[in-house]
Amino acid sequence: MSQEANSQRHVLAIAFPILLSNITTPLIGIVDTAAIGQLDAPYLIGGVAIGGVLFSLLYWAFGFLRMGTTGLTAQAEGAGEQKEVVATLVRALILAGVIGVALILLQGPLGTAAFALIEGSDRVERAAQSYYAVRIWGAPAALANYAIIGWFVGRGDARTVLVLTLVLNTINVVLDGLFVLVFDLEVAGVAYGTLIAETTAAALGLVLALRAIRTFRARPSWARIFEPDRFMKTMTINADIMVRTLALVFAFSWFAMKSAEAGDMTLAINAVLINFFHLAAYLLDGFAFAAQALVGQAIGAASWRQFRNAVTVSSLWALVIGAGLSLSYWFVGGYFIDILTVNEAVRAQARSYLIWVMLAPLTGVACFQLDGIFIGATRTADMRNMMILSLAIYLIAWWWLTPLYGNHGLWAALILFFVVRAITLGSRYPALERASFPKEAHLAHG
Repeated sequence: MSQEANSQRHVLAIAFPILLSNITTPLIGIVDTAAIGQLDAPYLIGGVAIGGVLFSLLYWAFGFLRMGTTGLTAQAEGAGEQKEVVATLVRALILAGVIGVALILLQGPLGTAAFALIEGSDRVERAAQSYYAVRIWGAPAALANYAIIGWFVGRGDARTVLVLTLVLNTINVVLDGLFVLVFDLEVAGVAYGTLIAETTAAALGLVLALRAIRTFRARPSWARIFEPDRFMKTMTINADIMVRTLALVFAFSWFAMKSAEAGDMTLAINAVLINFFHLAAYLLDGFAFAAQALVGQAIGAASWRQFRNAVTVSSLWALVIGAGLSLSYWFVGGYFIDILTVNEAVRAQARSYLIWVMLAPLTGVACFQLDGIFIGATRTADMRNMMILSLAIYLIAWWWLTPLYGNHGLWAALILFFVVRAITLGSRYPALERASFPKEAHLAHG
């Protein structure tokens, strides 16, 4: 088998199981919106949207538990260091447990601070508070899922990621419909469904991880797990990713908050439309995840050719999928909107913003892929710095465009955010190659 064909096989073997699993992930938001949307109350749609944003802020602040674990695991896997592969998982699970318990203990002040930022109507805020009060109890399980999935991705075991994601999302979808449409629990029912699904998936993930570890020839000691140099590297990488992720989540939180300030109707419209973006992001993440695993393994194995093939093949496939999504949104977006809500006013006005959701996959491809490449290479300081710069430009664009164009300006600023992320992080790519493969990068770039 040629090197190119082998690279294609490796990329697709990781990307497509994750792509299939990720198809079900935005279904959570879609089913949440669709279930609440059947009640024909826009403020309930807004409540679920705001509740989801709050947990993005709370949980994705700790997204390093997945991303950092993926990069470190992939490099250890590529280098053949089985003890470090296991130690990386244990470190991540310890951090997930400590952080998850802390979030539960601090739920009062965290909730007060979060809801102080919301300027939606009283009905929207009450609905979001109902969601928050239930779902916060799943924090340890949700964060453990990040660590476990990151570990399996880093090892290139995409089939297990598919199983775990399908279990989580299938349970969530079924329980959402049951609790909202049958038991009439409204927004709290959506939160209960997510809580139960996250806990079940975390338990299954631990069982599958232990089964995989039993096949290893070597087990790490506690001394290795807490070895100062390795632990400090883990914490430094995690701190960089945390800052980067907080900036990213703030950008989307800002989008949601400004939607809420514009009124319940605008909030409902944007809550429906953001599902288009979520679907695109999760599909394109299949190839970003492949880049994370294969880039990290290539660097661990010190293989320049493997690295370049992983970058090229995963990025080309992502571009094809992104273009296909944009075309499908343009032609069938209106039908998708009608599925998500029965409110005729929301349906009609949401259609006028389809151009922005059509642009999202095309403008997001490059920044998603670069994120995957930099995570696999654990070049997290660059990710942190470029995200902060991109956020600043996004906020300037929002300040300038929304007074002129209203909600269209808000969407335009978000699309510009994707473009700037790609440009800024792309400017650091040559430095990544030089640091990871000094000799080969020097020859390649003359």
